[in-house]
Amino acid sequence: MQVLLNTDPHVDGRHTMAEHLTSVVNDALSRFKDQVTRVEAHLADAHSHEKTSPDEIHCTLEARLVGMDAVVVKAHADTAHQAIQLAAGKLKRAITSDLEKHDSKRGAARPTAPEVDLSA
Repeated sequence: MQVLLNTDPHVDGRHTMAEHLTSVVNDALSRFKDQVTRVEAHLADAHSHEKTSPDEIHCTLEARLVGMDAVVVKAHADTAHQAIQLAAGKLKRAITSDLEKHDSKRGAARPTAPEVDLSA
């Protein structure tokens, strides 16, 4: 699974932040490693123009799943690390939900064979 980090100029996008993101995403999505091909993260400081207010970092995670539409979640927190952690948890729940829906649709569309009584 490929993990990509995109940041605005007001958020730390150095190598250590990318490593943190990769670690958190891999931990959260380890059970989906065969279904998820790529996760893109977008970090932005919502109040970069207002220096008097505290940081509010927005994290958007977009996961690309094999044979399905992308799953996108958003979270915000005081720090980038917290926002990534919150978004990763949301992404895990969203992927679980989407895969369950996808599997139930595939199962419902599958015709069932008629039951045959072999005891006669």
